[in-house]
Amino acid sequence: MHTAHRENVTATLIVAAPAARVFAVLADPTTHSAIDGTGWVQDAADRAPLTEVGQVFRMDMYHPRQVNGYYKVANQVHVLDPPRAIGWRTGEEKDDGHLEFGGWSWSYELVPLGPSETEVTLVYDWSAVPQHIRDHIGFPPFGPDHLTNSLQHLAELAEATADDPTTQG
Repeated sequence: MHTAHRENVTATLIVAAPAARVFAVLADPTTHSAIDGTGWVQDAADRAPLTEVGQVFRMDMYHPRQVNGYYKVANQVHVLDPPRAIGWRTGEEKDDGHLEFGGWSWSYELVPLGPSETEVTLVYDWSAVPQHIRDHIGFPPFGPDHLTNSLQHLAELAEATADDPTTQG
Protein backbone atom coordinates (compact mmCIF):
# COMPACT_ATOMS: atom_id res chain seq x y z
CA MET A 1 0.00 0.00 0.00
CA HIS A 2 1.28 3.47 -0.83
CA THR A 3 -0.13 6.96 -0.43
CA ALA A 4 0.92 10.26 -1.92
CA HIS A 5 0.49 13.71 -0.47
CA ARG A 6 1.51 17.03 -1.89
CA GLU A 7 5.09 16.81 -0.62
CA ASN A 8 5.66 13.23 0.46
CA VAL A 9 4.84 9.70 -0.49
CA THR A 10 4.61 6.71 1.84
CA ALA A 11 4.32 2.97 1.61
CA THR A 12 3.70 0.40 4.34
CA LEU A 13 4.38 -3.34 4.44
CA ILE A 14 4.29 -6.06 7.10
CA VAL A 15 7.68 -7.80 7.29
CA ALA A 16 8.00 -11.30 8.78
CA ALA A 17 11.03 -10.42 10.88
CA PRO A 18 11.61 -8.80 14.28
CA ALA A 19 11.98 -5.01 14.34
CA ALA A 20 15.60 -5.26 15.52
CA ARG A 21 16.47 -7.38 12.47
CA VAL A 22 14.72 -4.98 10.05
CA PHE A 23 16.45 -2.04 11.71
CA ALA A 24 19.85 -3.76 11.43
CA VAL A 25 19.34 -4.25 7.68
CA LEU A 26 18.43 -0.56 7.27
CA ALA A 27 21.37 0.59 9.41
CA ASP A 28 23.80 -1.27 7.14
CA PRO A 29 24.65 0.93 4.13
CA THR A 30 25.93 -2.13 2.23
CA THR A 31 22.32 -3.36 1.93
CA HIS A 32 20.93 -0.17 0.42
CA SER A 33 21.64 -1.09 -3.20
CA ALA A 34 19.71 -4.35 -2.71
CA ILE A 35 16.82 -2.48 -1.05
CA ASP A 36 16.56 0.30 -3.65
CA GLY A 37 13.62 -0.16 -6.01
CA THR A 38 14.94 2.12 -8.79
CA GLY A 39 18.36 0.61 -9.45
CA TRP A 40 20.00 4.00 -8.91
CA VAL A 41 21.89 3.03 -5.72
CA GLN A 42 25.01 1.14 -6.79
CA ASP A 43 27.23 0.63 -3.76
CA ALA A 44 28.06 1.99 -0.33
CA ALA A 45 31.14 4.20 -0.42
CA ASP A 46 31.01 4.29 3.39
CA ARG A 47 30.33 0.85 4.82
CA ALA A 48 30.15 1.48 8.58
CA PRO A 49 26.78 0.79 10.24
CA LEU A 50 24.61 3.82 10.96
CA THR A 51 24.87 4.44 14.70
CA GLU A 52 24.26 8.14 15.42
CA VAL A 53 22.36 11.22 14.34
CA GLY A 54 24.64 13.43 12.24
CA GLN A 55 26.60 10.50 10.80
CA VAL A 56 27.33 10.89 7.08
CA PHE A 57 27.41 7.99 4.68
CA ARG A 58 28.08 8.19 0.96
CA MET A 59 26.59 6.07 -1.79
CA ASP A 60 27.73 5.51 -5.36
CA MET A 61 24.79 6.09 -7.68
CA TYR A 62 23.80 5.75 -11.33
CA HIS A 63 21.15 7.66 -13.24
CA PRO A 64 21.14 8.06 -17.03
CA ARG A 65 20.31 11.79 -16.74
CA GLN A 66 23.57 12.51 -14.87
CA VAL A 67 26.73 13.45 -16.75
CA ASN A 68 28.40 10.08 -17.51
CA GLY A 69 25.58 8.46 -15.50
CA TYR A 70 27.59 7.96 -12.31
CA TYR A 71 27.60 10.24 -9.30
CA LYS A 72 27.89 10.12 -5.52
CA VAL A 73 25.47 11.27 -2.83
CA ALA A 74 26.17 12.13 0.79
CA ASN A 75 23.45 11.15 3.25
CA GLN A 76 23.23 12.46 6.79
CA VAL A 77 21.35 10.52 9.44
CA HIS A 78 18.71 12.77 11.00
CA VAL A 79 16.56 10.14 12.75
CA LEU A 80 17.94 7.22 14.73
CA ASP A 81 15.78 5.49 17.32
CA PRO A 82 16.67 1.77 17.30
CA PRO A 83 14.71 -0.33 16.52
CA ARG A 84 11.78 2.00 15.77
CA ALA A 85 12.99 4.64 13.31
CA ILE A 86 15.84 5.56 11.00
CA GLY A 87 16.11 8.29 8.41
CA TRP A 88 18.52 10.42 6.41
CA ARG A 89 18.57 13.45 4.21
CA THR A 90 20.34 13.27 0.88
CA GLY A 91 22.69 15.74 -0.73
CA GLU A 92 26.16 16.07 -2.11
CA GLU A 93 29.62 16.76 -0.84
CA LYS A 94 31.33 19.72 -2.48
CA ASP A 95 35.04 19.71 -3.42
CA ASP A 96 35.86 21.59 -0.20
CA GLY A 97 34.10 18.91 1.89
CA HIS A 98 31.02 21.07 2.58
CA LEU A 99 27.77 19.08 2.57
CA GLU A 100 24.82 20.56 0.70
CA PHE A 101 21.39 18.99 1.00
CA GLY A 102 18.58 19.27 -1.53
CA GLY A 103 15.67 19.22 0.90
CA TRP A 104 14.48 15.62 0.51
CA SER A 105 14.73 12.81 3.02
CA TRP A 106 14.05 9.13 3.49
CA SER A 107 12.73 7.65 6.72
CA TYR A 108 11.57 4.27 7.93
CA GLU A 109 9.17 3.84 10.84
CA LEU A 110 9.09 0.36 12.40
CA VAL A 111 6.24 -0.87 14.58
CA PRO A 112 6.75 -4.29 16.18
CA LEU A 113 3.62 -6.43 15.76
CA GLY A 114 5.01 -9.28 17.82
CA PRO A 115 8.30 -11.11 18.23
CA SER A 116 8.62 -11.93 14.52
CA GLU A 117 6.58 -9.34 12.63
CA THR A 118 7.13 -5.63 11.97
CA GLU A 119 5.05 -3.00 10.20
CA VAL A 120 7.44 -0.85 8.18
CA THR A 121 6.46 2.52 6.72
CA LEU A 122 8.81 4.19 4.26
CA VAL A 123 8.42 7.95 3.79
CA TYR A 124 10.04 9.99 1.02
CA ASP A 125 9.59 13.67 1.90
CA TRP A 126 10.52 16.59 -0.36
CA SER A 127 8.78 19.35 1.60
CA ALA A 128 12.06 21.22 2.26
CA VAL A 129 13.18 21.31 -1.40
CA PRO A 130 13.73 24.93 -2.48
CA GLN A 131 11.92 26.20 -5.58
CA HIS A 132 15.10 26.52 -7.68
CA ILE A 133 15.64 22.75 -7.34
CA ARG A 134 11.95 21.98 -7.95
CA ASP A 135 12.22 23.94 -11.21
CA HIS A 136 14.74 21.36 -12.48
CA ILE A 137 13.60 18.12 -10.84
CA GLY A 138 10.05 16.83 -10.76
CA PHE A 139 9.05 15.39 -7.39
CA PRO A 140 8.96 12.62 -6.67
CA PRO A 141 11.62 11.71 -9.25
CA PHE A 142 10.40 8.10 -9.49
CA GLY A 143 7.16 6.20 -10.01
CA PRO A 144 4.70 5.43 -7.22
CA ASP A 145 5.74 1.78 -7.02
CA HIS A 146 9.34 2.60 -6.07
CA LEU A 147 8.63 2.68 -2.33
CA THR A 148 6.59 -0.52 -2.43
CA ASN A 149 9.37 -2.26 -4.40
CA SER A 150 11.95 -1.03 -1.88
CA LEU A 151 9.91 -2.35 1.05
CA GLN A 152 9.53 -5.72 -0.66
CA HIS A 153 13.31 -5.89 -1.16
CA LEU A 154 13.82 -4.92 2.49
CA ALA A 155 11.41 -7.67 3.56
CA GLU A 156 13.29 -10.27 1.51
CA LEU A 157 16.61 -9.29 3.11
CA ALA A 158 15.27 -9.06 6.67
CA GLU A 159 13.26 -12.29 6.42
CA ALA A 160 16.22 -14.20 4.96
CA THR A 161 18.54 -13.06 7.74
CA ALA A 162 15.87 -13.64 10.40
CA ASP A 163 15.68 -17.28 9.28
CA ASP A 164 19.47 -17.70 9.22
CA PRO A 165 20.76 -18.93 12.62
CA THR A 166 24.23 -17.53 11.85
CA THR A 167 22.79 -13.98 11.92
CA GLN A 168 21.07 -14.34 15.28
CA GLY A 169 22.77 -12.82 18.20
